[in-house]
Amino acid sequence: MLAGQRIAVVLPAYNAARTLELTVSEIDREIVDDLILTDDASTDATAKLATALGLHTIVHPRNRGYGANQKTCYAAALSRGADIVVMLHPDYQYSPRLIPAMASMIVSGHYDAVLASRILGVGAMAGGMPLWKFVANRGLTLAENLMLGQHFSEYHTGFRAWSRRVLQTLPLERCSDDFVFDNQMIVQALHAGYRFGEISCPTRYFKDASSINFRRSVTYGFGVLDTALRFRLARAGLRRWALLGEPAP
Repeated sequence: MLAGQRIAVVLPAYNAARTLELTVSEIDREIVDDLILTDDASTDATAKLATALGLHTIVHPRNRGYGANQKTCYAAALSRGADIVVMLHPDYQYSPRLIPAMASMIVSGHYDAVLASRILGVGAMAGGMPLWKFVANRGLTLAENLMLGQHFSEYHTGFRAWSRRVLQTLPLERCSDDFVFDNQMIVQALHAGYRFGEISCPTRYFKDASSINFRRSVTYGFGVLDTALRFRLARAGLRRWALLGEPAP
């Protein structure tokens, strides 16, 4: 716990057996009260390993998608009493040692959500991010900042922390079950008036780190732009969008 608040780490997993143990080994169990992994019908031993490591393990009988995996993770964390939920990809691309810092930013009362940014500092390129991914990240982030009216360093990180209040109020069931879920969730939170912080995070790109291919990346990119444009039109009163819920009180 931190300041009496219960911390849960959720790990949306698909074929993560090669990196899961290494990722979990760097999670501070003195701070984290609950570790939850949702296995999205992996074809490897992810679920078996997660159980052996003592994680609360949920298995989807069929592959439902990255967004659907997160929905299961967050629902489980809330039902198990989490006050702060940190979502971390179990591929060891991000540093689990930043979990206490991210949770502390929410405990401080200054932020409702925290994004671990690969772009702040020199983390992305130094960690081996392919040049085309870096350029795409910067281009999408620029477009999103212009349309969403924000100044984020990036929107595409797989390492995020959320307060219980955010997760309880956002209509996450309206979000996609695919990769664009991440951006739709951010848009929902911005629309509701929640406060975001960012923290610099080193990153690692290596053979076993998960990554979507170029074709899926292009589909994701268009989904991100569509999400930002719909948000802009909705906020301007030009078009209603069911994805957006009522603003937080």
